[in-house]
Amino acid sequence: MLLNKPLPFIEDFINELNKGLKSYNPDGGLSRIQRGWIGFCLMGIILTNSVCWARFERVSLGKYSLGALSWMFRKSKLPWEMMLQVSIAIVLKQYGISGGTLVTDDSDHQRSKKTPRLFKTHKIRDKGSGGYINGQNIVLLILVTDKVSLPVGFEVYQPDPQQQAWTREDQRLRKKGIAKKTAQRLHPIIQTTQLNQN
Repeated sequence: MLLNKPLPFIEDFINELNKGLKSYNPDGGLSRIQRGWIGFCLMGIILTNSVCWARFERVSLGKYSLGALSWMFRKSKLPWEMMLQVSIAIVLKQYGISGGTLVTDDSDHQRSKKTPRLFKTHKIRDKGSGGYINGQNIVLLILVTDKVSLPVGFEVYQPDPQQQAWTREDQRLRKKGIAKKTAQRLHPIIQTTQLNQN
């Protein structure tokens, strides 16, 4: 069961986060409800070792519903990007970190076959089987220091549709055995690019 009150270090973090947001924008602080929701979610992550609304609902023993928790995430006007920046600044200050190395890391996450409502899903080559899966490719920007490594930015990657169309057309022309010079003249995407450049 989740504690009614967050652990002291979580409360301290939320207070620092609120102060940091206000320093950027005096009207940009967190409301009491937002602070309570963030505290509950951080407690949920610690107790369940996951980010899952259904698990959070279970450990709250019915105090919070899955729908209410996810609604707050989707609909509340939390300044997510600014919260990430301020959170990183809090951690760097706490550990006395003044430098580090930025590295990128990407990971593929398999999703179901039908994903019309999931953000930026596409066909991904499965390294394990050698086939293809439908999934998301998440790219993280990570700050690596002597004391701690932490994500400082992320983006969900999606292939360029024009590049994909070009590749498909190029493969089609190669299968027909059309010479490269002729293919460049016939290729509609190359023609469009050349027109745009002129």
